[in-house]
Amino acid sequence: MKRREFLKVAGAGAAATAIAAPAIAQSAPELKWRLTSSFPKSLDTIFGAAETFAKAVAEATDNKFQIQVFAAGEIVPGLQAADAVSNATVEMCHTASYYYFGKDPTFAFGTAVPFGMNQRMVDAWNYFGGGIDLMNEFYKKFNIIAFPAGNTGAQMGGWFRKEIKTVDDLKGLKMRIGGFAGRVMAKLGVVPQQLAGGDIYPALEKGTLDACEWVGPYDDEKLGFHKVAPFYYYPGWWEGGPMLHNMINIGKWNELPKSYQSIIQSASHVANTWMMAKYDAGNPAALKRLVAGGAKLQPFSQPILDASWKAAKEVYDETTKASADFKKVHDSYMAFRNDQYLWWSVTEYAFDSYMVRATRA
Repeated sequence: MKRREFLKVAGAGAAATAIAAPAIAQSAPELKWRLTSSFPKSLDTIFGAAETFAKAVAEATDNKFQIQVFAAGEIVPGLQAADAVSNATVEMCHTASYYYFGKDPTFAFGTAVPFGMNQRMVDAWNYFGGGIDLMNEFYKKFNIIAFPAGNTGAQMGGWFRKEIKTVDDLKGLKMRIGGFAGRVMAKLGVVPQQLAGGDIYPALEKGTLDACEWVGPYDDEKLGFHKVAPFYYYPGWWEGGPMLHNMINIGKWNELPKSYQSIIQSASHVANTWMMAKYDAGNPAALKRLVAGGAKLQPFSQPILDASWKAAKEVYDETTKASADFKKVHDSYMAFRNDQYLWWSVTEYAFDSYMVRATRA
């Protein structure tokens, strides 16, 4: 190649590089966001999922996109996390959608509803049953877009100061229980209270609560509920597979490059898997320690479960008549739930039931 032609080609290449560099920089900007969690740092799994998410985003962007995680109370109280996102006080939060049930009952479907689906079923509904799109259509009214980012699995029925043998024993009990489940419990005579995790133990200790539900053995042990309320009931029929979400301000979301949006969704997947696996790994040993320490592990009686089922159906009927948004998500969710349990009854339930009996023998 002649020298003049070579210089032309080289110059063209240099010009192309000069044009491309700003485009690359623009597609991977340096950003710093704040994420407020609804949970205290002491709960290393439910809080830790947000840290796991933020770490995955940083690593995928070579630390160009950094998300700083704040515990409940550091920026806003735990039960105001979604509000802080909605009004752009922070870019995003990690929270339980049903905490905001008081704004609109449809929020409950983002986390869990009484006698709903288990963790795997909820994932299936979200990713393949239209759940994410349905909920984001609803969340848009609150200036939010959200993605699944953790699950605790089926929760325990909670801690009670006294033994609960009959439905009548529930009447007048002041119980920390959130959202939709609180409305169902109210039909059974319970006085529901919604408190953030860090506020529950002091209320139990002072006697302003008679009972509480939180998550399961791993977290409950850390919070020390067994010291003041020894009766530990199961199952938490109101939370068969409660989902946590990363909620993001829509304006901030729309400003992100598509690559960063994709990374947020992928990192949320990581948090979702990580949280469930960590709870499954930690709950068995924690349950053994609690029982050894004096916790009185007991199942809810069949009459209590049947009364709860009846009360839940009544609340569903009342709420679907009162709210078009609730009905739209309810109809999708329940149709999916019924098909899932039809399938589950064939082999999943049969296998698990046999394995429980065999391993105990």
